[in-house]
Amino acid sequence: MKLCITLMMLAFSSATLAISGEETYKNQCFSCHAQGLNNAPKLGDVKRWSSLIKEGQEHITADGYHGVKAMPPKGGNPNLSLADFANAVVYMANQSGGRWEEPNADMLKNIAMRISKKK
Repeated sequence: MKLCITLMMLAFSSATLAISGEETYKNQCFSCHAQGLNNAPKLGDVKRWSSLIKEGQEHITADGYHGVKAMPPKGGNPNLSLADFANAVVYMANQSGGRWEEPNADMLKNIAMRISKKK
């Protein structure tokens, strides 16, 4: 229960301080997602991203933040906030055929709840 409360507080507090998705991508995600390193979906690869986009914004954001396949939790940065990570996912999806909006507090809460169920 404490974990759920902590995750929700982080989601709400970081929503107003979030860095742009493009900036987070350039600083954190670029090294893998620009080249497809370790089978990461490359930025702009519409075919590869289309199946991820169909899974839904909350689903793939929670999976990525938790860590999935070769991707470490939080993209390997233990200090990366959920809001910043979520904005980077939106940026990558939108550069690859998606039409997502940056998550609001309610969506961040839903994502945080999904993450808490994975632990």
